Amino acid sequence: MEQRSVEAIKQEFTDIYNDKIKREGADKLLDYLTNRCDFFTAPASTRFHSSYEGGLAQHSLNVYECLVQYLARERVKEVYGLACSEETAAIVALLHDMCKIDTYIRDFRNVKNEQTGQWEKVPVYRAEDKLPYGHGEKSVYMISGFMRLTREEAMAIRWHMGFSGSEDANLVGRALEAYPLAFALATADMEATYFLEG
Repeated sequence: MEQRSVEAIKQEFTDIYNDKIKREGADKLLDYLTNRCDFFTAPASTRFHSSYEGGLAQHSLNVYECLVQYLARERVKEVYGLACSEETAAIVALLHDMCKIDTYIRDFRNVKNEQTGQWEKVPVYRAEDKLPYGHGEKSVYMISGFMRLTREEAMAIRWHMGFSGSEDANLVGRALEAYPLAFALATADMEATYFLEG
């Protein structure tokens, strides 16, 4: 996937956010994302997916696109009976990884150059979580400081890691079965991570 400028990513994110999310407190949350944290400049991971400046916001947009396409599938609507509002889809997809805000720090590490055999200092990101509150639950906690989430939205964000997290598999299975939007978000997150960003 082509890496875009931080400004282009920020503009697309803001346009979708303002168009879809109208809930009380949404304006304050967007102000926080835009002016009081590193959401638009942070990577999505230290070295796995979207590990570049602006990667977190780009990943959020990728998950949004994947979720909207998943929810539009005929089978999902007619057989699974899964539907949600455009606002809910935007909230859970665009904000599912708020837990990564202000977590990644620029650093350097030594790597051996394969051509020359010499050691070189290369820039990397390292994680330093100042609010170790888990993953999905931390995002729910952070969002809730600005606006209310429905139970379905909170559960989707909380369980968006699906079976790839460190949770008990039985608990994950029960959550995904009880809250199909959580399954849909986890699927969209994996699709974005492994296929769009891999």
